[in-house]
Amino acid sequence: MSAPPLDAPAGREPASSPDFRADALLAAGLLVAAIVSTALNAASGIYGLEAPEMHWTLLYAAGLTVPLAFRRRAPEIVAVIVAVVYFFGISARIPEATVGTIAIFISMYTVGAWVDDRRRAMIVRVAIIVGMFVWLTVTTFQSAVDPDDNTLSREGILSPWLSFMLIQFLINIAFFGGAYYMGDRAYGAAMERRALTFRTLELERERERTAAQAVALDRVRIARELHDVVAHHVSAMGVQAGAARAVLDRDPDAARGALRQVEAEAREALTELRHLLETLRTSDAEADDPGDTLDGSILRLDALDDLVAHAAAHGLPTTIERIGDPRPVPETAQVNLYRITQEALTNARRHSGPGATAEVRVRYGQTDVEIEVTSTGRAPVEVRPGLGLLGMRERAAASGGTLEAGPRTRGGFLVRARIPLPASTAPETAPVPALTTDPREGTP
Repeated sequence: MSAPPLDAPAGREPASSPDFRADALLAAGLLVAAIVSTALNAASGIYGLEAPEMHWTLLYAAGLTVPLAFRRRAPEIVAVIVAVVYFFGISARIPEATVGTIAIFISMYTVGAWVDDRRRAMIVRVAIIVGMFVWLTVTTFQSAVDPDDNTLSREGILSPWLSFMLIQFLINIAFFGGAYYMGDRAYGAAMERRALTFRTLELERERERTAAQAVALDRVRIARELHDVVAHHVSAMGVQAGAARAVLDRDPDAARGALRQVEAEAREALTELRHLLETLRTSDAEADDPGDTLDGSILRLDALDDLVAHAAAHGLPTTIERIGDPRPVPETAQVNLYRITQEALTNARRHSGPGATAEVRVRYGQTDVEIEVTSTGRAPVEVRPGLGLLGMRERAAASGGTLEAGPRTRGGFLVRARIPLPASTAPETAPVPALTTDPREGTP
């Protein structure tokens, strides 16, 4: 039973337990770094005497870093929390900005890299970016109108104060743009890796399906060969054994002759079976004869005369006729046509009844080769698609041809196989007329 087809990946592969552990370690490391940074900045006095008490700074450090432990579980929520905490911490002049900047970058990056809903990821990041720039614009305006803020000179077209504010805007543009771009790139790379994994799995499954189909085809070919060999010879043995039983009392010499035919058929069947088994046990690379394949390259159209003589010798008078100029026929097609003829004669011998005859016609056309086997006598009351007919159809289809099989209205049975020939072998002659106009009648 073949495996069901894989569904194409709808998003990136979910985070794993090692990813969650790595997030927890990252949050813990940044928490320690935020506490140390806050303590050192407070001790340096760069924030003046307005810094809040230590318990507020610890709460700020925890609010910035602890949510990062869940950044791949809920990226949007974590990004919003970190942005809000950062906003209030800077507004409250908590002496820490370095770790907060890192936390903002990581949270923005995570939204871009891990949210499968790309529209929602864009909205969350754009909202945070717009909020930050609105806040930066407001603080810049407040600083510009504050008469007590004399830290930087405002004189000149490009004053030190204006230069400083422009630098702040440019740094924030690069900062948030980098976080946005890198998040999208990470998501795209993850999707490419997942698509590659999916294609690899599909190729592996396709390889397994192809191997299974090859095995199934080999089994069908083996079954077809066994059926053709066994049915042909066992049918002939049955006919001769029945004849020997019928004349055993009144004509012992004829009975012994029939039994010798049974023995010969058995030996020939064993020889063919041995050849088939040896071929199966020998790889193509080990075969001495390149044509020594499962189908047996010794079975060719020029061997049909022996096949017809064999059928006539076993109770089915058979003739053969060739129409058209012989043309090169591929080896595999010759084997398949030979086996189709063999199976058709075997079925005629088994089902047509006493007094039946058969005729084999080989026609070489412009673009194909055709074999027609017609038999007289009775036709089967009901034509069932047994292994014989199935095998003949498979052989014709294997060479790109078609098979017609069915009872004739005048009695008997018709089998016609037509196989196309390579275009390179087409002769520059007028086409040969078709054998019949009614496939159920056969050739008169």
